[in-house]
Amino acid sequence: MMKFLLGVEALCLASFVLLTEVSAKNSEDIRCKCICPPYKEVEGHIYKQNVSLKDCNCLHVVEPMPVEGKDVEAYCLRCECKYEERSSGTIKFTIILYLSILGLLLLYMVYLTLLEPMLKRRLFGHSQLIQSDDDVVGDQQPFSNAHSVLSRSHSRPNMLNKVEHAQQRWRRQVQEQRKSVFDRHVVLS
Repeated sequence: MMKFLLGVEALCLASFVLLTEVSAKNSEDIRCKCICPPYKEVEGHIYKQNVSLKDCNCLHVVEPMPVEGKDVEAYCLRCECKYEERSSGTIKFTIILYLSILGLLLLYMVYLTLLEPMLKRRLFGHSQLIQSDDDVVGDQQPFSNAHSVLSRSHSRPNMLNKVEHAQQRWRRQVQEQRKSVFDRHVVLS
């Protein structure tokens, strides 16, 4: 799993480098946006044009000009023009990274819901997971013997054994608290 994550990180890094190396700006990366409010009988409108920073004004962006003659200057004074620049490479990288993480989480969810139960059944065997009526005391968990099987298994890494042991200890504490509260009606401190 760790090798897979490193591979995904390397892929994301490589795609970022490739996207940022394209230094020529796309025409969509730079633009001038003019917001013109209503003027006399002309409705308000938003104009967008791919022009340079020095040409970012009403005269170069607003096409076709909705007014004529001396009203052009009055109309342009009311318009607010802003030069906008963005990095589509960074945006693409962010989206790719987000979708990669989302895909990894989806794969992990599939692993937890479908594959892990099958692997536990193979590891522990059906006879150890299914307890007989004589063995069931109170409302024990079906995996209460999982720690003993894991401690005997040398194929599992030591950290997983520690986590499993802590999980079993917590389950036993919860079980004891349930017995105390529901059977003996005593609250543990």
